[in-house]
Amino acid sequence: MSDSQHIAAIVPAEEAGKRLDKVLALLFSDFSRSRLQQWLKQGLVLVDGEVLRAKYHLRGGEKIELTVELVDEVECQPEPIPLDLIYQDESLIVINKPAGLVVHPAAGNWAGTLQNGLLHLDPSLAQVPRAGIVHRLDKETSGLLVIARTLQAHKSLVDQLQARTIKREYRAIAQGVMIAGGRVDEPLGRNPTNRLKMAVVASGKPAVTHYKIKERFRAHSYLQVNLETGRTHQIRVHMAHIRHPLLGDPLYAGRLRMPKGLSEEMRQQLQQFRRQALHARTLGLIHPESGQFIEWSAPLPDDMQQILEALRQDAAE
Repeated sequence: MSDSQHIAAIVPAEEAGKRLDKVLALLFSDFSRSRLQQWLKQGLVLVDGEVLRAKYHLRGGEKIELTVELVDEVECQPEPIPLDLIYQDESLIVINKPAGLVVHPAAGNWAGTLQNGLLHLDPSLAQVPRAGIVHRLDKETSGLLVIARTLQAHKSLVDQLQARTIKREYRAIAQGVMIAGGRVDEPLGRNPTNRLKMAVVASGKPAVTHYKIKERFRAHSYLQVNLETGRTHQIRVHMAHIRHPLLGDPLYAGRLRMPKGLSEEMRQQLQQFRRQALHARTLGLIHPESGQFIEWSAPLPDDMQQILEALRQDAAE
C-alpha cells in the first residue's frame, strides 16, 4: 500500500552554486537525508519540471517539487493488543508499556509485540520505519515509550535522541545499600563471551548514566536514574558494573542476595520478583509540530509498588 503528497519550494538565491541533494536537505528538513536521496533516485524530485542528478549545482530561484511517496515499510501483522495510551495526537503516541510486552518482533517473538498492537491501533504506521518506534524498552522493563506517527515526527525524534535532548527518567530498585548518588560513564558493547548480554568494554559505544538515591532499605536502594545515552541494557549493565545490580535482573544480578534477619514473608517476596525492577517513569521531548517541550509521567506498576512497600516495612522493623 502507498500514499503520496506533493510539496514545493523555491531555491533561495543564497543557495546558488550548491548541489541539489544538499539544498533538498535544507528545504525539506522534515525528512531524513536518506529518505530524500531515495526519492531523488526514484525521480520524485523535479527541478523546474526536470529530473536532475543529486550532484547538479543549482542557480537559485528554481522551483523544486517533491512527491512524498509513503509506502508500507513494516511487514508485521496488526493484532488487537490492549495498549495503555498516555497521549496521542496527529504526530505522536505515548504508551505506558507493561512489563512482559516485547517491543519489536524478533526470533522467538514474531507476534504479540507492541509493534503488532500499534499497527492495529493505527494502520498508517506501516508507512513509518518500525511502525514509528524510535527507542525501545527491554521486554521486562515497564514505562513510557514515544511513537512517531509521521515521517516528519520520526526524523524529529531521531534527531532529538541523537542530540541527547530527550528527557528519560527511570525508577529502579538496586541490590545493596548505596552511600550516595553518582554517574557511570563507561562504554557498552556486546559481552565477548555471551552474545545475549551487554558489557562494559573498551571498544563499546559511549554510555552515561546518572543516579540519585530516593530511599535506602536494609539491603536495597530505591533510585532515580537519568540517561544521557540509550544503549541496550544500559542501566542494568551500569548498575551491575558498580556492584549494585537491579533487583530481579535475570541476566546481570547473579544469585539473589538475602540479608540476615529477613522475615519469611520478605524472603518470599524477593524470591518471587522475577524481572528487573526498572520503570521508565518520565519522558520529555520537543513536540515535532508545536516546538514546545512536553513531559509525561507514568506511575510505578503494581509489582514495584508492592515490593517497595514490603522493603519499607522491613526497614521499619
